[in-house]
Formats: sequence, C-alpha cells, structure tokens
Amino acid sequence: MNERPGSWLPRLQEAGERLAEEWVSARRAPKDKLPQPAELRASDADRERIAQVLQDAHADGRITLEELEERLGVLYSARTLGELAKLTEDLLPADEQPLNLDGRPVSAFFRQQQRGGRWVVPAELDVTAMFGTTKLDFRDAILQNSRVVINATLVFGGLEIQVPEGLEVIRVTKDKTARLTKGPEEPGAPVVEVRTTNFVGDVSVKQPKRRRRR
Repeated sequence: MNERPGSWLPRLQEAGERLAEEWVSARRAPKDKLPQPAELRASDADRERIAQVLQDAHADGRITLEELEERLGVLYSARTLGELAKLTEDLLPADEQPLNLDGRPVSAFFRQQQRGGRWVVPAELDVTAMFGTTKLDFRDAILQNSRVVINATLVFGGLEIQVPEGLEVIRVTKDKTARLTKGPEEPGAPVVEVRTTNFVGDVSVKQPKRRRRR
C-alpha cells in the first residue's frame, strides 16, 4: 500500500507517547498520595485571571450578562483550581486556558512539546525527548512541592527549562551532580532536580537577566 511521504510520522509520535506513559507507570513506585492539581487551593490572583477571561467573553458576545453573573458567582465562591478551570473550558482552546492542570508526562517524539503559562508542576514529572525537544517554563508555574524532580529520558533530544529568579536547577547523573543555574544560592529556595537518562541529549536552562548594580 502506497502512503504519502511523512504520513507515518504522526502515528509514530502517538505510539511513542503512549509507550512512554506506560513505561513511566510501570516503573514508578507507590508513594504517599499527594493532592491532584485540580484539588489545590485557588488564590485571589488565579480568580482574577478567570474573571478577566469571563469579562472578555461577555464583551465579545460569547456569554450573556446573566451567564457572566452566574459564572462570577461560582468563581468567587470556588475553593480549588479545578472549580476555576471548569468556568473557561468552553471559552478558549486548551493551549490558551488561563489554568493548565495537566499533570501527565511531557513527551516529544520527532517534534517540540512544551508546557508553560499558569500550570501546576507535580512533585515528580517525567519527560521524554526522542529526536525532539521538550520545553518547560516555570516562570508563572505553581510548584506542588518545594523540591521538584524531573525524570528526563533524552534520546538525541533536548530539555529546555526557563526559570524565574530564585529557582535553583540541578542536574543529577550517575557520575555527578551539577548546578545549572548561575548566581548566589538562596537559603530555602525551591529546587528543580533533573535526573537524566541520557543517550546523546542536552539540558539547558534560561534565567532572567541579572540586574546591573549602579
């Protein structure tokens, strides 16, 4: 059967991501149950993000005034991030949602995959990059734990991490532990620990530019 050139690539990507998730589930040991991203308590800042989306939706006619008032009532009585996220599910595409509660592994097979914006970073996150690149942006993220462990499997692939000020990143391999962020260490600062299984892959970190002293 003749196939168009490149038609096999989406199927290969899908199969690779499915195998990665199954491998992660099989090797992970049972741990103390942590709250799911949707169960975390919402902040006033998160409520304001949702309120802005609702007001914009009313302004361009996607929801009526009655619907706006109803959703705002739910918004300001909500306690968890999951309750907030439901209010905008039908208003924006998944990649434009003001809250991202997807705690699944991040996998990139022959492409680039990224996670950023206002997203919940689980205490342990599995990342796989095979002939592709995964990008994680922590600048506006909610850390579920002060120490986040990233289990990165890199096969001719890369992991790019963008961090705000005060977030330390270290890389742990079989041979050594290396600090990837520059600048003075702050006592009690949150830490991202990248544990790599590396077959010709690279981990890079982008930090905000340091302010010059006058």
